[in-house]
Amino acid sequence: MSGCPIHQSSDRARAFDPFGPEFQADPPGSLAWAREGEPVFYSDVLNYWVVTRYEDVKAVFRDNITFSASVALEKMVPPTPEAIEILKTYAFDLRKTLVNEDEPVHMERRRALLDAFSPAALQGHEAMLRQLVRARVDAIVDQGEADLVKALLWEVPLTVALHFLGVPESDMEKLREFSVAHTLNVWGKPSDDQQEALAHGVGRFWAYCGVVLDRMKANPDGHGWMHDMIRANREIPEIVTDNYLHSMLMAIIVAAHETTALAGANMMRRMLGDRAAWTAVCRNPDLIPNAVEECLRHSGSQVAWRRMATRDTTVGGVPIPKGARLLIVSASGNHDPRQFENPDALDLWRDNAAAHLTFGYGAHQCMGKNLGRMELRVMLEELTRRLPHLELQDQNFHALPNVSFYGVDRVLVRWDPARNPERRNPALRDRNRRFPIGAPDVRVLTRALRVARLDPLAQGVLGLTLEDPEGAPLPAWSPGAHIDLHLPGDLTRKYSLCGENGAWSLAVLREDGGRGGSRWIHDTLREGDIVHTRGPRNHFRLDDSAPAHLLIAGGIGITPILAMADHLRARPHALHYAGRTRSGMALVDRVMRDHPGAHLWIGDEGTRMDLPALIAAAPRGAQVCVCGPARLIQGVEAACVPRPDLILTFEHFDPVDTALDPDREHAFTVELLDSDLTLTVPATRSLLDVLHETGIDVPCDCGEGLCGTCEIEVEAGGIDHRDRVLTRAERAEGRRMMACCSRAAGDRLKVRL
Repeated sequence: MSGCPIHQSSDRARAFDPFGPEFQADPPGSLAWAREGEPVFYSDVLNYWVVTRYEDVKAVFRDNITFSASVALEKMVPPTPEAIEILKTYAFDLRKTLVNEDEPVHMERRRALLDAFSPAALQGHEAMLRQLVRARVDAIVDQGEADLVKALLWEVPLTVALHFLGVPESDMEKLREFSVAHTLNVWGKPSDDQQEALAHGVGRFWAYCGVVLDRMKANPDGHGWMHDMIRANREIPEIVTDNYLHSMLMAIIVAAHETTALAGANMMRRMLGDRAAWTAVCRNPDLIPNAVEECLRHSGSQVAWRRMATRDTTVGGVPIPKGARLLIVSASGNHDPRQFENPDALDLWRDNAAAHLTFGYGAHQCMGKNLGRMELRVMLEELTRRLPHLELQDQNFHALPNVSFYGVDRVLVRWDPARNPERRNPALRDRNRRFPIGAPDVRVLTRALRVARLDPLAQGVLGLTLEDPEGAPLPAWSPGAHIDLHLPGDLTRKYSLCGENGAWSLAVLREDGGRGGSRWIHDTLREGDIVHTRGPRNHFRLDDSAPAHLLIAGGIGITPILAMADHLRARPHALHYAGRTRSGMALVDRVMRDHPGAHLWIGDEGTRMDLPALIAAAPRGAQVCVCGPARLIQGVEAACVPRPDLILTFEHFDPVDTALDPDREHAFTVELLDSDLTLTVPATRSLLDVLHETGIDVPCDCGEGLCGTCEIEVEAGGIDHRDRVLTRAERAEGRRMMACCSRAAGDRLKVRL
């Protein structure tokens, strides 16, 4: 059965209709209510369970045994008898593709066809792509107005897809008609009359693919992915079958170009609709890879996938019965504030943008993700370089109504050709940047900010307030968030945000025994100076679902803790702040002004925090948040051992030495269970390095085992923990590790990637 007699959905959940105007106009925005209050719910209208939060969506993607992909291409509307008869006249027989097949055959086929998608292989397509995009921009550059979808964003991805597949580049308009028919037929809600017309379109598409396939089979030396599949059909016919060739050709012609074309349209709509973002990329092309990733997160073309439960299970704590169908809305997960800071904003400096779920995750993650990234980057780079004065015309945006894809069908733009930069500098036309294949390098995502104010906050503590030099608003941040300051001497230091009312304010403790960063800030920095920052990011989050909070700060650790206390003013919490001297305690006046119930523990005044007593008195289920010196964190951790009901959260900012010593390290093997790959990590490389070289997108922030960004789940194998993130209990459990610094204790690990 597909319903559940036990779980009681709200009226809004039961009435949810993905074909309604709210979801069709803004899929993630229309599900904000669900992400916050009912993240997994049953829709009577749809007869599906709907999954909306990031971690739950990822969990379904990850478990491709419990959640079968067999329904991914199932029609949303049952075919009419007339449509079935029409398809028979075309001998239509679309069966399994990589999208809708299950294990073990799925990974057997995927591994046999994966080589063409390696970073080295994809690099060979860049010159053709650049030439194609440049020619299309040449055709419009002096016109002054255009529909970017018609002029560039549809034809380029389709041409690249056909080039990649080795299919003749002909019948462009016919293929576009076929693609629309296929999308509406599978993921749309056509009427009975529309079904008949769509059946003819789908049938002609199937017949066309058969003709193309026969032509390609007659050319045994052809180049392209379909030719690779044809050769695989001859070598391993039991895995790559005749029908599989035909089905995959039809599916890939759609998948290889439609998602990229729609993503390109969404990207240009969003970028041109945010003038500050567009201007930033025009001025700093290094932002382009991350701008693409952020657009894929914010307004990606892939909205949702479907799965079917193969056994009774749970998702997000909600019971899901065997046979239930699930709509996993990845676009909603991409706007989950538990994963992305200020998620509804388009933030080009967001350094975990590549953690989005638009490409899926695990064994069914899009194989062509890096080809799509390359196309979007080249198109954005050409347009920002050659037409920086491009702007949107007044228009209404329309998208093809369906549940799985989203993309506007036109993007009308205008510009003044007399202002084209290449008229003054013709050489500009032929310039271009090359970006490494794969996820963006977040180290280039620095934001130039001005020091608006410097304030002494305590003995040896200097307060900094930062602002945008042009007065633009800075992104919102949540309690516990921090930014990186990039300082002279290639130093990077993390400082928690502690400003009131969302201000970007920091407190910097002078450490004369450190590596010089804090000394430079105290001695050299002046109001009006420009500093470079990254973030904000939050690896030290409040759990708003906890019934109470115990906040413990030591010394400069008050900075994130005070922001948390500000957030919790109207909720049950206790704030404890310890320091050696009152004069050395930063922000103590603000603590006492805004939080008169706070407890101060000051060494030279004869008071000392009794950690075991504080922890023992904490309300059941409370979240304990602690920031400060290592010995304070260790003391709180030890005191929490008898209280497994508490949620312990802490943050270290002290750097960790993660340099590898080949004489001390040993190589090990890591098995990626979700991707069905096995890799070797040499003594000279980190696990994170090897994952990135293989094309596995694992986000990384600090690279020092401090932030927890690169955490991965370990299924089996001993771990040599070298991070400053996990608690002693978590280390003993052996289920998580930080890929940037930790290694296998033995010869082999099995991880959930």
